[in-house]
Amino acid sequence: MNSSPKRYRRLWALSTTLFLLCAMLHASQPALAQPTPLRRVNPFEISAQIYQRLPDFPLENQYISSETGDIVTDNTLASRVIRYHIYIQQRPTNFRLDWKLTLADYLGAFERISPDRYADYGLSENPLANDIATIEALSPEQRNTFVNTLYEAFTAPAEALSENSSVQ
Repeated sequence: MNSSPKRYRRLWALSTTLFLLCAMLHASQPALAQPTPLRRVNPFEISAQIYQRLPDFPLENQYISSETGDIVTDNTLASRVIRYHIYIQQRPTNFRLDWKLTLADYLGAFERISPDRYADYGLSENPLANDIATIEALSPEQRNTFVNTLYEAFTAPAEALSENSSVQ
């Protein structure tokens, strides 16, 4: 059993060599692509970009302000989805999967949206039921296009969004 210490020394030398090789390879590799840094956004501005790129997407902006009694035209379905995603669910905006999970919430397939947690944003009536019905009425292709457009709106540089205004 004399060979046992030699075997351990060889294994130790081999593992040390492999570790050093891996460390050298890692150090010589260029930095991996970093995700686009998150930027502060205004949900109303992003939703305006969404509607510019998807002009047929339902506005659902017929709700009345509980303060003024006027119709709040900039309170759209897209802006409510964005605010739900960011402020209620606190999901990141730079992952397509998270946007799909948000739409799954509206479809009742992931987390149930409680009317109590769905902010009415100063509207005289909570738009949750109509928002759910509107998203359910969209085709899978329309929902996927919406998700992709949301993802692109939050990950593309701001200049690219204004240049690419016609995505279908």
